[in-house]
Amino acid sequence: MTSLTAKPDLRPANPNFSSGPCSKRPGWSLEGLSDAPLGRSHRAKPGKAKLAEAIDLTRKILKVPEDYRIGIVPASDTGAVEMALWSLLGARGVDMLAWESFGKGWVTDVVKQLKLENARVIEAPYGELPDLASVDFSRDVVFTWNGTTSGVRVPNGDWIPSDRAGLTICDATSAAFAQDLPFDKLDVVTFSWQKVLGGEAAHGVLILSPRAVERLENYTPAWPLPKIFRLTKGGKLIEGVFRGETINTPSMLCVEDYLDALKWADRSGGLAGLQNRADANLQVIADWVDRSGWAAFLAVDPATRSNTSVCLKVVDPDILALEEDGQAAFAKAVAAQLDQEGVAYDIGAYRDAPSGLRIWAGATVETADLQALTAWLDWAYASEKSKLTQAA
Repeated sequence: MTSLTAKPDLRPANPNFSSGPCSKRPGWSLEGLSDAPLGRSHRAKPGKAKLAEAIDLTRKILKVPEDYRIGIVPASDTGAVEMALWSLLGARGVDMLAWESFGKGWVTDVVKQLKLENARVIEAPYGELPDLASVDFSRDVVFTWNGTTSGVRVPNGDWIPSDRAGLTICDATSAAFAQDLPFDKLDVVTFSWQKVLGGEAAHGVLILSPRAVERLENYTPAWPLPKIFRLTKGGKLIEGVFRGETINTPSMLCVEDYLDALKWADRSGGLAGLQNRADANLQVIADWVDRSGWAAFLAVDPATRSNTSVCLKVVDPDILALEEDGQAAFAKAVAAQLDQEGVAYDIGAYRDAPSGLRIWAGATVETADLQALTAWLDWAYASEKSKLTQAA
């Protein structure tokens, strides 16, 4: 495609394709949160009931085993991951897997902040997975399930043994509610509400297996733990955290918004329904990529393509012939065009990722909106390509 394409007539009804915070659920309204106990203590009976309901619905929809604890913690997914790293690591060696920016961030925490000398880093470039067969499960293992900034996910949990000696600590923030999480293979799972369900930000969820709880109760890290990270007292798990008695004060408006999203998810067929919606959205993008002639998935292996944070690269030879800065500028110009037209917001690649586009395709996005967006992607690409041709 080299000639200018006509501006499409059909616009996405919802232009929010940001990868976090993500689009609200279809039909969402602020009026739907009117039952939030605002101005009340989260420790009062109504607040406790709301927090407990959020935990119970999370368990139901994600199919979390009954003997796993679910806690609502501060500071989004970052807070949940940091709590796990600082509280659990150091008992044995640890393998750190990284193939995008957030995984690399956890490497920095473990190697440079906790300064664990027995940490081994297993990396892969953007678009690929590291060698999963090289992971040593006699050690603890830290990894992201879905690379939010690369669009690369692990295809399944088959690479994780059931008889592992170490703990598996999984950052699942853009995978939970859209991809299968085999909890029997995962000892710690974290996510934030602002991702797949489009909840309001600042809160994280921490899920612990019995093995993780055993570690917490029988191991004391060599470093001091801030109050906000402490999950035990007197060598025993603080069970209240996993009944909704949060460490710090949560926003009851955000909790109500999460409950609204969870109830919508339940009405939409639960986990299977959410996965089907995200898979259908991914298919729309995949079909468009096949016919576009100028865009491709950043994920090299189709089996590892994310169905939530879909990352694309520009493969037009004329654009690839530009310097790296020119390629990045072109992709940014395409995203800016769509933002200016009000048809797609926040779809530029993550700042640390290779240049390109990142389109959220999770369950809260309507398939029809993605179908409409694809024509606008072609229009914006052709428009920017025409400018380059004219300038030359």
